[in-house]
Amino acid sequence: MAHPNPVFPVASSIPASWLYNSFRLAAERERRMPGGLIKLHVGEPAFGPPESVARGLAEAALGGRTRYIDVQGLLELREAIRVKLDTVNGIDAPVDQLFVTPGSCQGLAALLRSLAEPGAEILLPEIHWPVHLQQALLAGLRPVFYGLDETYAPDPESIRAAATAHTRILLLNSPANPTGALLGRDTQERLYQLAAEQSWQIVSDEAYEDFDFAAPHVSIAALERDLLPSERRVHSVFTFSKGLAMTGYRLGYVAVARPQVCEAMRMVQESSIIAPSAPIQYAGLSALQAGEALAANHKFVRANRDNVLPALVDAGLLPALPGGGWYAMVDVSPSGLTGEEFAAELMRTEDVVVVPGSGFSARPEFGADGTLRPLHPGGIAGGLVRIAFCVDPEQLATGVERIVALVDRKRTD
Repeated sequence: MAHPNPVFPVASSIPASWLYNSFRLAAERERRMPGGLIKLHVGEPAFGPPESVARGLAEAALGGRTRYIDVQGLLELREAIRVKLDTVNGIDAPVDQLFVTPGSCQGLAALLRSLAEPGAEILLPEIHWPVHLQQALLAGLRPVFYGLDETYAPDPESIRAAATAHTRILLLNSPANPTGALLGRDTQERLYQLAAEQSWQIVSDEAYEDFDFAAPHVSIAALERDLLPSERRVHSVFTFSKGLAMTGYRLGYVAVARPQVCEAMRMVQESSIIAPSAPIQYAGLSALQAGEALAANHKFVRANRDNVLPALVDAGLLPALPGGGWYAMVDVSPSGLTGEEFAAELMRTEDVVVVPGSGFSARPEFGADGTLRPLHPGGIAGGLVRIAFCVDPEQLATGVERIVALVDRKRTD
């Protein structure tokens, strides 16, 4: 006899990211009508990894360096990461509290699983990367959303107001995906003090650290480098995917704040991935020596932002240029269409692919018994679309021109 109120696994209530839905729709369109699409929906940059990275990978594979590696990653790579964190980010991270991960995405997922407690809540921004929400739910954490200011940066007072007695984790993402917002040092100090007062852990996603344009990048973990590891609370997550365009290599790393969390994360990694591919980790060693490529890639994306995106500001579709990152949230509500409607018409009539904003502001609902109801897009970003500006400059300029033109046409319809 069937249960009168069947309970479904949590994962079955969480849809694939709406980012991937846009990717799927674009792929279907290309199969029907090959060529011609301007792809502003995915963060795949126009530049690629340095040749030295591929050489490091190939030499490791051909040289037989392909065996199991410690759960936390290749010691030589972790030593190099420790130096980078110290000199670039101002983070004092012991080698034995560093984890090399298959991309920062998996590192974030493992970290949240390592921090989760029964009934614990995590504070997420009201406009967020959908994968952060997926990861929180799969870890058994209850998401609570905090407000953003006019630049889309976290608002400390909103965070204080949103917190409850069950709050355990504050997630920060600077530069932010999808908004490009930056967290300045003053705001970080306020947020750190709030977390310390409330005994929260902080998860700092710094995937776009190499693309801060409005101000130099600041790592919030640098605020606690003089504390004993047992007293620290900031867990920092980084990736090789963005700064060096190693998106398909899948390599990232996590600096865990406390030894006891490190023990939990070792168990999570051991029970799931063991460790990333050995040759990929040797490629990471080569990547850490590619400073010139980092500078060139920063210059490329900044030029796209500075040369192309002002057209969106002038049209009233973007309040200001994004402070960093690869993305901007464009307000298409003057067209009278929702983000989903606008994205569909833009692809159909203008051959431009963007991501509807409502997938970045979805809020889960829970039944009285705590079970997760099916998750749907919606929320305050319903009139926005996300564009990636790390792409080819000419493609970006054409795409932006067509976005503005479609909004203008709809205004006069």
